[in-house]
Amino acid sequence: MTACTYFATTSKGLEGVLADEIATLGGKRIAAGTGGVSFSGNRELSYRANLWLRTANRVLLQLSEFSAPTPEALYEGAKAVPWPDLFTVRNKISVEAAVRDSAISHSHFAAQKTKDAVVDRFREAVRARPDVDPAAPDVRIHLRIVRDECTLSLDTSGESLNRRGYRADPAEASLRETLAAGIVLLSGWDGRAPLADPACGAGTILIEAALLATHTAPGMFRASFAFQKLADYRPKLWSSLLEEARDAVRRSGVGRIEGCDISAEAIGGAGRNAQRAGVSDFVSFRRCDIRDFSPGEPPGMILCNPPYGVRISGEEGGIEEFYRAMGEAFKKQCRGWTAYILSGNPAATRHIGLKASRRFPVMNGPIDCRLLRYELY
Repeated sequence: MTACTYFATTSKGLEGVLADEIATLGGKRIAAGTGGVSFSGNRELSYRANLWLRTANRVLLQLSEFSAPTPEALYEGAKAVPWPDLFTVRNKISVEAAVRDSAISHSHFAAQKTKDAVVDRFREAVRARPDVDPAAPDVRIHLRIVRDECTLSLDTSGESLNRRGYRADPAEASLRETLAAGIVLLSGWDGRAPLADPACGAGTILIEAALLATHTAPGMFRASFAFQKLADYRPKLWSSLLEEARDAVRRSGVGRIEGCDISAEAIGGAGRNAQRAGVSDFVSFRRCDIRDFSPGEPPGMILCNPPYGVRISGEEGGIEEFYRAMGEAFKKQCRGWTAYILSGNPAATRHIGLKASRRFPVMNGPIDCRLLRYELY
């Protein structure tokens, strides 16, 4: 299989972590940029990337690069791509565009012009055109124009890779699975030390930690990927990679993983999520007020994404009181532990009453956050 160029997208702040993941899978010519990592490899690597990458949101296959200072140049450049060789006319398509600092200034217009080029190329080749379905396409075409230079790519993932499939309601927690996995990897947790989350919500951080510790591929829960719609899809190769991933799962040597939350509903949902993810034997959840949080012995690591808002469901008082209570619990009941707190509210974190030894800038969607490390001596 010939080498191709790919671009894996991720949350800002996780590019270095993602680059390390890609290197582990065997990617070449790895270059981290803002919001993603470019790399090269064969089609098997793209399958492995979708199956194994924990912090990537999408894996894009680069098709073409050309100058597009005018609508005509964009149309001709897009039409030059041999689209009928890549997927069949029966596939529904969508075109997503991002435009910056270019003569073509409207992303919707750029997407429409590219769609026209794709459709016309199909008409000339097979005398039929693919349907357009922005809501549920089989094939997603990505267009990026920066300073009149255009890059056309195909999405090999389909639905965003953060949608693992184990959360019954993907909107039940604000933290993406990919960002939760990134927090675990940034912390350097080794999978053997005890791990605790005092405000676990849907349990996403702990479930991602358990998947990492058991060497479970996060893509195993997905029903399908976009690369399965492409003309060069190799079902036997994909089946062998799935079988390889199932054989790689390990069930021993995992440290104690425990989540707490004051909401009984959240605890119940977290338990069901862990069961769907196949890690319920490794993660336990219990209802607990933050003031009573005590992870016990031996010391390990605390990972938490506490609420950023003004008031907290199930708690009396505001966000300041919650962070103050969390800080008191850390100081009195968590001595010897190391805590990592993801927060998008710097005013609130001051109420923890501890000085962070390190700060990692990370974007949680549109929220500018910091992952704060505290040594709890």
